[in-house]
Amino acid sequence: MPLYEHVFLARQDASPQQVEELTAQMTGVVEQHGGKVTKTENWGVRSLTYRMNKNRKAHFVLLNIDAPSAAITEIERQERIREDVIRYLSVRVEELEEGPSAMMRKAERDRERDDRGAGFRGERDDRGGGFRGERGPRRSRDDVDAGEEE
Repeated sequence: MPLYEHVFLARQDASPQQVEELTAQMTGVVEQHGGKVTKTENWGVRSLTYRMNKNRKAHFVLLNIDAPSAAITEIERQERIREDVIRYLSVRVEELEEGPSAMMRKAERDRERDDRGAGFRGERDDRGGGFRGERGPRRSRDDVDAGEEE
């Protein structure tokens, strides 16, 4: 059977339970058509690049699907009808990614960096001169003009 990665965005004012129910309904549709969902990842509420349907944030959910194309067609049809779904995208892939997706790996890296305490630019500067370090004496406008004449 063909393999698909399917991502949908649900409105930010939908509760996490509603997003889980929506995910369960989509999984049920795939199973009714003889397929299976091999992985489900909830990426949480994330900011959108631009406003969509008056929403600035959305719940992101990834489904790795091993199902016939009729299942994907039905999922997309049902998501078009649902008011809670802002956008969706289904992509046919050669093989499904094992382990966490790139978005989950990025979230783990960000958490590790935050745990180490890095992230504030001032903490990295160990030269003792503020954020930008010590600079030489400030030159006046006359010094700059004199340097150009020589």
